[in-house]
Amino acid sequence: MITPELARTLSELSWDLKRQMAVLLDRGGNVKYVIVGGPFGIWIPDLSDYRMGSGPRLRGLRCVHTHLRGEPLTHDDLTDLALLRLDLMAAIEVLDHGFPGKISLANLIPYNEKGDNWRCLEPIPLASLDVNCLHMVQALEDEFARTRKGRAAGDQRDRAILIHASSAPRSFIEDSLNELSDLADSAGVVVLDKIGQRRHQFHPRYLMGREKLMDLSIRAFQLGADLLIFDQELNPSQMRSIADLTDLRVIDRTQLILDIFAQRAHTWEGKLKVELAQMKYLLPRLTTKDSGLSRLTGGIGGRGPGETKLEIDRRKARDRIHQLNREIETVNRNRRLRRGLRQKNRLPMISIIGYTNAGKSTLLNALTKSRVHVENKLFATLDPTSRRLRFPHERDIIITDTVGFLRNLPKDLLDAFRATLEESKEADLLMHVIDLSHPRFEEQMEAVEKILEELELNRIPLLRVFNKTDKVDPETTESLSRAFRAVGISALDSRTFPLLLKKVEEKLSLDQGSFTDQPEIALNCPMETQVLSRQVV
Repeated sequence: MITPELARTLSELSWDLKRQMAVLLDRGGNVKYVIVGGPFGIWIPDLSDYRMGSGPRLRGLRCVHTHLRGEPLTHDDLTDLALLRLDLMAAIEVLDHGFPGKISLANLIPYNEKGDNWRCLEPIPLASLDVNCLHMVQALEDEFARTRKGRAAGDQRDRAILIHASSAPRSFIEDSLNELSDLADSAGVVVLDKIGQRRHQFHPRYLMGREKLMDLSIRAFQLGADLLIFDQELNPSQMRSIADLTDLRVIDRTQLILDIFAQRAHTWEGKLKVELAQMKYLLPRLTTKDSGLSRLTGGIGGRGPGETKLEIDRRKARDRIHQLNREIETVNRNRRLRRGLRQKNRLPMISIIGYTNAGKSTLLNALTKSRVHVENKLFATLDPTSRRLRFPHERDIIITDTVGFLRNLPKDLLDAFRATLEESKEADLLMHVIDLSHPRFEEQMEAVEKILEELELNRIPLLRVFNKTDKVDPETTESLSRAFRAVGISALDSRTFPLLLKKVEEKLSLDQGSFTDQPEIALNCPMETQVLSRQVV
């Protein structure tokens, strides 16, 4: 309860000091903070000792403060209520000679069709106040729990809101958020909402503006989200500022992709490259000094040799990066040796490349009767896998499935996996698999071929393969195949493969001379397959 004695004491002090006064009370009615503000506002201190615990909850504190000019709750009051997730915000009107006047109350409310974030009660005389705060807060939290999406028992997955802020067209923002949602699903994250904002100028600290971020914080609380995932790469300062303002965990697209790679990498080489990319990402973000763990206290008697905890962490990170680079170089030397053996045996090689989730592994399985792991998720394949495909007349080729490409692939990640992609430099043919059913397949195709150019792989003959034609009408498939000089197939239907195999033969025969002495492949002849290696890297 907000007692008359408390209200009268605050009013009298405010009148005497000509400053706003405030107290923060816990749910037991105990005073935890006494705040002396200015004539027009108060500044609530750091409340990190009152974290909400696991899952979004109210903080367990209510703020009772004074207004010297008789104004109702201000926008700043409501902002503090939302961002700090207070149980209640109360403002007491200070009358002449310090007498308390009317009191205004506000509290957060669950998501509703009107889009209201809080409920403001009409100012009432203090004598008429009859509110049991503990019962009211308990009822509020029960109401929040009912309106949030249920979580199954034992479900520990993160629940996130996805955010994209840029000056790009709405269609691009929507498509990029859909891709981010697929990435989140691949990482095992439950997506509760997607928010896109068009901005021509970005806030240097919060990216999307403090007011919008406040609404986002309230939305996260209403839905029960505990994670914000930004589609753009955030610098360390932005990530820290957003996390401090919203009191939520914050990651960006790069960190999400790194997490997926960490989950999916199974080979020693794959794990090395993921760790290298993570360390490169982490190094510039080691910016917070921990004075309690520092060997230097500063000042007279505190100067001397030694490193701060921050410097030690940075040195360890740099040392680990150097060690990982050495280990990866050893792996690369072994790969070059195996590559030389394949060249000595003169086995033509085809690399299947393409946007992630375009159906590359499914096509490899269908062509070679293999059982490479296939999943309808982004980056289901991380480690390159090779199989031997036998054409008629005992002619063999090596066909390799590679990691999927992605638009705006993080630079550190691309650098870390460059050696894996360089396996394709020795290919006689690149088979670019494209998901024709995707609404923006052209952008995906351009993104892949741009990365090929950056890796200097554009000198290798390329065959475009439009996959998932079973989801597109035949006339459209035929028209687009002619326009982009591609072959249309469905990796789930082997009856669509004959033309693809014939094009492969023509490409290899015309550009590389690998099949010049072989007769034309029969369209319906059976193919024999032989597993070359489970992992060829």
